[in-house]
Amino acid sequence: TSCLTLITVIWSEDYAGNFGWMVFVKFLQGICTATIPTSLNSITQGIVGTVGMTFQASRNDMMSHLGTSINVLFASILAYYLYPNIELIFIVSPLACSGVLYKLCHIRPDDIDLMEARGLKKSTDDLTACYGAVDGVSKEKVLYDEPDTIREVMRNKTLLLFMFITFVYDSANATILPLVMQTLAVGNGRLGAFMSGMCIVIGQGTMVLASKLCGDYSGIYGRKPLFSIGLFSVPVRCLVLTTLVRMRNAGGDTTTLNFFILGTQFFDGIGAGVFGTMLTLVSSDIAVGTGRFS
Repeated sequence: TSCLTLITVIWSEDYAGNFGWMVFVKFLQGICTATIPTSLNSITQGIVGTVGMTFQASRNDMMSHLGTSINVLFASILAYYLYPNIELIFIVSPLACSGVLYKLCHIRPDDIDLMEARGLKKSTDDLTACYGAVDGVSKEKVLYDEPDTIREVMRNKTLLLFMFITFVYDSANATILPLVMQTLAVGNGRLGAFMSGMCIVIGQGTMVLASKLCGDYSGIYGRKPLFSIGLFSVPVRCLVLTTLVRMRNAGGDTTTLNFFILGTQFFDGIGAGVFGTMLTLVSSDIAVGTGRFS
């Protein structure tokens, strides 16, 4: 994804001269990006198991959002001082990615239980089977149930309903941030570029706290109440945004209202932070025993 980001910067043309090529590059980047959270969640479950998934998934999301907010803050400061020549800020992404690759290489394959990573249950018919000795030490092999077929998984009504809810939420929420960033950036020069970046910083910073609360309280209050908070934050956010933009367009104090519009990103942080963490946890709950979590 970092390499494709650099390709976007290097080959992009003014006034969308190669718009088709840019769309194709972003399409490829979307495919690559989609593999990251699923792979990370599988690795996590393979290390800590389903029992430790609630705590560790929330901590993973906390660190992800914190890292994003720090990177975007640094890029926003660069954009403010380099405006209008802001191409250099895109080097932040590959630099951050290099650190991820370095740490990822320190995870040993033996630390990951592949069956736990898939969400398979231990067999209840014959839990263990001795298969010899290594260096004089008897070893036992844990047996697991057979994974469900894709057809069996897709017959799970709970999973299908959850997929539909996720699709509707992302369809609604994904369009809001670009609109907010454009609202603040258009006509505001270097300050607009900085405020666009701050939209992400505020949202991601709030997601750190939201992810932690999900990990701490989802086991106490259950998944559904917290999940509902993430869902209902979207209409509240849209209502507040619509009111503020109308006030600004009607001749209100532009500077003050722009900062209020920027502040609505706290709703994004609550919604996306809760939804992102609960998405992983609910998916893990549904996939237990299917062998199809990854």
